[in-house]
This record gives sequence, structure tokens and C-alpha cells, in this order.
Amino acid sequence: MNKTWDALNLTGKVAVVTGGASGIGLATATMLAEFGANVMLLDINESQGQAAAASIAEGGGKAAFYSCNVTSGEDCKRTAEAIMRDHGHIDILFNNAGVIRRKTVVELEEKDWDLVIDVSLKGVYLLSKYMIPFMAQSGGGSIVNTGSGWGLKGGDKAAAYCAAKAGVVNLTKAMAIDHGQDNIRVNCVCPGDTDTPLLRDEAKQLGQEEGSFLVSSASGRPLERLGTPRDIASSVLFLASDLSTWVTGSVLVVDGGGLA
Repeated sequence: MNKTWDALNLTGKVAVVTGGASGIGLATATMLAEFGANVMLLDINESQGQAAAASIAEGGGKAAFYSCNVTSGEDCKRTAEAIMRDHGHIDILFNNAGVIRRKTVVELEEKDWDLVIDVSLKGVYLLSKYMIPFMAQSGGGSIVNTGSGWGLKGGDKAAAYCAAKAGVVNLTKAMAIDHGQDNIRVNCVCPGDTDTPLLRDEAKQLGQEEGSFLVSSASGRPLERLGTPRDIASSVLFLASDLSTWVTGSVLVVDGGGLA
């Protein structure tokens, strides 16, 4: 039991979480802090991000907030440099920020396409571009990217999102190949429908009643429920920790059996 705890112990690690102000990002930041990491929450929502960091600190964890737009190379570079300057090393990166527009390619406006691709895919590239050299300088670490079940199969009225998340899945594998020599592991979690503000916003986009939409999202899964943000956070903890020291380039589906 003690050996398991040692492998999960993140004390002394600096972890960076994008989309950290809510949903899966906040749940993961909270869990990483519970296991000892000093967590840097990145988000464009400053008030919510500051409150999230304060909540983690009030619970006994270590956390700080950095305002960062992951679609901006300048922002990503500045944030990576600030974290390195403030903390001296970067050990864990959770590329989680994402948005969805529930539209077909015919319905999508170009600005919708650009937004989804820029946040959900380009953001992974940009932040990794500026974080990886610092991680390598620190002796290596673990990167976890948020994909989706719809990055592995198609979905209705989500063309841009499916394209972005499929890109994240294969980008993960390419990064794992390129940066293994730096002792950096790169993996991807692919959540199924998870009860987050993002999922609830999908109901509005589709013009559906929220409660019935959530029920329909859970139906047909062997475990017969929606995922919780903590469900996803647990999988990220595994991939970020020393329990997964020989795991890289992998895609972990966390969806209650939905794809099965």
C-alpha cells in the first residue's frame, strides 16, 4: 500500500492544467493538488480561475492562477516563462482546454471552425511548444492531452470537434515519439459524456431540455451513467504519476463503456 502511495505521490511536482477554472480541468487540478502537486491553473476566465485556485488552497493544496489564452503563441510563451521563473521547473502538463460547436460542416461558419480547432487542437500544440523545452530542462515529465470518444469515432453535429479531437489523438502519438528522448511521456485521455458546463452547454446549442439531454447522453453505456469530472481526473492522475512510467503514446478511453 505504501508503495502505491509513493508512486502516486506528486509532492514537489509542478503541474500545469489548462481550462483549469471549471469542469474536468478544475477537478484534475484539485486531485493533483490532493496528491501533493503544486498546481498552476490556466484559463481565460480570470475571476473563475482565481476563485478555483483559492478554493484549492483553502482545502490545503498548493495552487496558483495564470491568465492564458491557449490560442495565442505569445500568451503561451509568456505563461511558460512565468511559471518557470516563479517555480523553477515544470513536471506535468495537462492540455485540457477545449470548446465545442454542435453543427455540421454545412451549418458551421468559418469562425466556429476556427474557434474549435484553435482552442482544442492548436492550443495543445502551442502550450506544448513552449512547455516542453522547460520540462526537458527539468529532467522530463508527463504530458496528458484531453481527446474525446469522438476523436476515435464520428459523432453527429460536431464536425469541427470531431476533427480537432482526432487531431489531438494522433498529435499525442507524434509527440510521444519525438520527446521520449527527453524523458517526456505523452498520453491522451478520451472522455465520454461527462457532466460538465461544456456538456450542459451542448443541450442549449441543440435546443434541447438540459435534463433530458443528460439522461440521453448517459443511456446505452454499460455503466449506465454520465462520467463525473473526478472520473476523468483519476485517469489523468494515473498518467501523470509514477504508476505509468512505461506508458507513452497511449490513448485511454474513459467513457463508462460507451465505445465498447
